[in-house]
Amino acid sequence: MPIRLPTAVLLVGTCIAYGADPPAPWVADDGDGGYKNPVLYADYSDPDVAGADGDYYLTASSFNCVPGLPILHSRDLVNWELVNHALPRLYDGDAFDIPRHGDGVWAPSFRHHDGWWYIYWGDPDLGIYMVRTQDPGGEWSKPVLVKKASGNIDACPLWDDDGRVYMVHAFAHSRAGVNSLLTVVELNKEGTQAIDKGWIVFDGHAEHPTVEGPKFYKRNGYYYIFAPAGGVAEGWQIVLRSKNVRGPYEVRRVLAQGDTDVNGPHQGAWVEAPDGSSWFMHFQEKQPYGRIVHLQPMRWVDDWPVMGDDPDGDGEGQPVLHHKKPVASEAVKVPATSDDFEREELGLQWQWHANPHADWASLTARPGWLRLTAAKLPAGYRNLWDAPHLLLQKFPAPEFTASCVIDPQAMRPGETAGLLIMGLDYAYVGLEKSTEGLRVVRRACRNADRGTAESDDDLVRLDDATPVELGVEVDAGGRCRFSARCGDESWSDLGDAFAAREGKWIGAKVGVFCHGTADGRGHADFERFTVSPVAE
Repeated sequence: MPIRLPTAVLLVGTCIAYGADPPAPWVADDGDGGYKNPVLYADYSDPDVAGADGDYYLTASSFNCVPGLPILHSRDLVNWELVNHALPRLYDGDAFDIPRHGDGVWAPSFRHHDGWWYIYWGDPDLGIYMVRTQDPGGEWSKPVLVKKASGNIDACPLWDDDGRVYMVHAFAHSRAGVNSLLTVVELNKEGTQAIDKGWIVFDGHAEHPTVEGPKFYKRNGYYYIFAPAGGVAEGWQIVLRSKNVRGPYEVRRVLAQGDTDVNGPHQGAWVEAPDGSSWFMHFQEKQPYGRIVHLQPMRWVDDWPVMGDDPDGDGEGQPVLHHKKPVASEAVKVPATSDDFEREELGLQWQWHANPHADWASLTARPGWLRLTAAKLPAGYRNLWDAPHLLLQKFPAPEFTASCVIDPQAMRPGETAGLLIMGLDYAYVGLEKSTEGLRVVRRACRNADRGTAESDDDLVRLDDATPVELGVEVDAGGRCRFSARCGDESWSDLGDAFAAREGKWIGAKVGVFCHGTADGRGHADFERFTVSPVAE
């Protein structure tokens, strides 16, 4: 049965009062000196944190998404703002001008040393890279290739007391042919180049398979390597320690799921608060939301870390869901989601699926609106999995709504623009222009990574090119319902509920797009992208 919007709805103009930004759909700060986990209910995968003078900065894997290496800032490890990206583009050349899902930036480490902030990461196909700056919120250096290699990933440096510099890294079996091994190499004193072939310090095959994501520390004369093992969804956190950087290393499990619902608690950062207390930030895989970030209290017992709650006192902790904040009396902050498009640059929450073209988006052509030029579909296009021009952001909460107004007046035949939920499966509600006029469409694609075609849903013809508001409501578990309306009329649901699904190593995303099949391109204008809590 065709979906039909009432004719009266289609003919009225857009008349929507927005006012101030809506409340955030997820806030970890409970407002009474405590917090709830996760502190970031968003896909900041493989997080690492560096701190100095009471300021903390977090970065995370960004894979093929651009800009890459997000930089978040906090004063209390609970309230975080997205303030920058360290990697505006993925390298020189055209290799990432098309989506290379799951490639690019893997498991970075964040360090502060001698006035400089450093990020190291492994690209599984190219090697280990580094960027640095003296201002995390400012410009970062261009990437330096520290170690050229295939399959070297998850790199983390350590500046030793004698001035020597070391780096631990893991291996990706898909490229190197081995995994579950940790290797330490020595770098030059600038930290820009590996100067030896390294040595294996840990083999996890027997008891800690898939050991990866190592972080390097030194405390009380011990070298420590914190590392996850056992797999992303089901694993645990181990800690290695030795008096010699070359080992041998003792090993202990220090964090596991225990009696909680927090699966695979591992891979993250040991951080010290100004009062000297220790904390551990880690991720939990929670598809389709990706890898969300938790904060655990941590203490030291006999020079071993104990993380979270340890009810039986055996040294292996389990995650806590609520706790007192590390630092009191900080303002409540969250990463941005809504965007009023009033600035001359896109908000930091937005990422493309590949290196963008300058003419894809404009915030100055029509002030207060985002103009997306209809990007020409790439050669060999099968579905949106192949599209680099998707403008997306992370799911920000277990439940939320997202909406935007789209003005289709300048769209040309063969062009489509809309509001999208993107992952290995995807769905969207949008406007499609043909020689017969303009239509509302709601389409879905299952197993997009395999090249399957989009569903051919019923279409709703519009009587003119009036702006239309598009919306999606995401319920717990990632169930999505799309809708549309014109002006301030009632919403009309479009299609059945869609189950969001994660992407390649990332969570599902929400955002907008505009594309076409012709060389002579039109455009669609988007007014204010609004993310809100689900109404009770």
